[in-house]
Amino acid sequence: MTQPHHSEMIENITYAEIVVGQSAQLNRTLSQADIMAFAAVSGDTNPAHLDAKYANDTLFHGVIAHGMWGGALVSAVLGTQLPGPGTIYLEQTLHFTKPVRIGDTLTVTVTVLSTDDEKKRVDLDCLIVNQKGARVMHGTARVLAPTQKVKLPRVHAPMVQLCDPY
Repeated sequence: MTQPHHSEMIENITYAEIVVGQSAQLNRTLSQADIMAFAAVSGDTNPAHLDAKYANDTLFHGVIAHGMWGGALVSAVLGTQLPGPGTIYLEQTLHFTKPVRIGDTLTVTVTVLSTDDEKKRVDLDCLIVNQKGARVMHGTARVLAPTQKVKLPRVHAPMVQLCDPY
């Protein structure tokens, strides 16, 4: 398990602190290693993501990211920033509007649309745009926001080493 760097902290935003219009962002550039790692952990070995020769003959004319990689980036924002640690993911709708290619830099933005005081639920708009400002994915998420404040050392993701099975 990766040891946290104690100089970096992660803090949630409790339900009581959340306001409509509040947002958080994450930027991430897709690499070939990201595609390979996502295929390894998800089991999604669709050749559109892994086989350049095959992918060149598809509608997208080249290798594209797994759509759910974008969904995972939304999850990263929800679980680490807004609302952050303690968030329970309830629902997600996703619309994939443009392919994401190796080298694309995505900006993931989640924005609070509404709150439900009785159930402590929050609905958020989810938008992913590429480096050209083109929308590649959009949708909504519903979460159960934390009610207790949490501030912890940030735990960094483990390193993944990929090995070609052949």
